[in-house]
Amino acid sequence: MTTTDMTGHTIVVTGAGSGIGRATTQLLASRGAHVVVADIAESAHETVELVTGAGGEATAVVADISDEQAAADLIALAAERGDRLGLVNNAGIMDAFAGAAHVDTAQWDRILRVNLTAPMYLIRAAIPVMLERGGGAIVNVGSSASLRGGAAGAAYTSSKHGLIGLTLNTAYTYGKQSIRCNAACPGGVETNIMSGTDMSAMNPEHGLAAITPVHQSAIRNAKPEELAQVIAFLASDAASDVNGAVIPVDAGWSAG
Repeated sequence: MTTTDMTGHTIVVTGAGSGIGRATTQLLASRGAHVVVADIAESAHETVELVTGAGGEATAVVADISDEQAAADLIALAAERGDRLGLVNNAGIMDAFAGAAHVDTAQWDRILRVNLTAPMYLIRAAIPVMLERGGGAIVNVGSSASLRGGAAGAAYTSSKHGLIGLTLNTAYTYGKQSIRCNAACPGGVETNIMSGTDMSAMNPEHGLAAITPVHQSAIRNAKPEELAQVIAFLASDAASDVNGAVIPVDAGWSAG
């Protein structure tokens, strides 16, 4: 068995109904993992059909993981599917690129709940299972907004900075017990994360045009499959000595 062989692993991937989550699911399943495909949308079932049609194994769960009980139930279901438990916290939602003076309270609360509190719920539920079974791997999908202040609005940026704090604390706290926690931080990716954002309502003085001119003009958008390669590596035994890493996957945007 190679270090990239995921046979015997059950891995929860959130936001797996499309984009990075779907590509990650397909790659992990192709390497032998049973993937629990979690999404708030019914497209989770479409991802499972793609996996099983290619000979892989997957289970769809349609749920709102920002609900504490739904997150716990998701991990409990995954724990019944195999011996080695893994978790990819990929689900996330974008803000309207507003600064703190303009951010809507309801949007702030929803973004923090989906992008930060939900991963905490899932990690909290997964760690006891991982400890009981001798370890596990957690991969949090951050963002260029995890690393800088000019990649999104106040809500999204704060949530993704917080996710890095959660990553590092989890890595430090549980690393000696064979639980690894790392983060991949994509830049622009060809996904539908912006589909719920009303671009026409943005004020150019505090919106996308004001804070991301370099990204708009110089940095290409990645394919979801490119992010999946990095996430799958971090979830696999090939990354057995990688813990607490925060890896930009952004074509050099964060280097500028």
